[in-house]
Amino acid sequence: MAASTVAVSTVAPTPQATAAMSAMTATSTGAYGSGTLGSWANGTRAISTGAQCQKVVDTNGVFMFGDSIAVQDGKALAIRLLGRDGSQLAVHNWAGRPTVGAVDALAEWAGTYGLPRRILMATGTNDIFDPPKFAAQVERAISIIGGARTVHWINIQVARKALSATMQLADQRNSCWINLQLSDAQRKHSNLRIIHWTEYLAAKPNRLATYLRDGLHTSVPLGQDARNELAVQSLTASR
Repeated sequence: MAASTVAVSTVAPTPQATAAMSAMTATSTGAYGSGTLGSWANGTRAISTGAQCQKVVDTNGVFMFGDSIAVQDGKALAIRLLGRDGSQLAVHNWAGRPTVGAVDALAEWAGTYGLPRRILMATGTNDIFDPPKFAAQVERAISIIGGARTVHWINIQVARKALSATMQLADQRNSCWINLQLSDAQRKHSNLRIIHWTEYLAAKPNRLATYLRDGLHTSVPLGQDARNELAVQSLTASR
């Protein structure tokens, strides 16, 4: 059962990609205090096969576009979703990728396969390095998806523990900036549903430490289970 939901090609990072991603923690704080985003072109990725994508479209499943959190958590999400309502999941997840790249992938799949009625966007964490560009990508995604489909978008929480207190503060400020842009878009588009990961983490004092292993990525299994459950609840409510 699990194999049918996660038919993906997974590529591990090259040494060059690892070095580029390490550049995100360099001493430069960048224009917005969180540093600068290195090249993500050779980052770890999990991308479903063409056959799986077509199966998802044919059976009213879900397309997912995400970043490194999604690379880690996508298989567990596929199993959880299948067990909940029988929906198949196809993923295009890529570590280090900002939202512009995720929307590029959405456009590519829309042209190649068409789209199912539900789209999951698990992207935005890598936009903290250049927050003003995020809103335009949300609008672009919604224009590709169209009004007859629903996009479920997980909001973000970033405060990388390995960095200085000043940069953690910038991460948090930029996360809020991203989330505000997402909320603004929701007010304009009735088919945009926000999955409130940030608010879930803030609801109890111990959740940040328990569910995030580094201030960004989910802990496994606790954080992974919690975030995936929020996503499944949203997705199954709009089937």
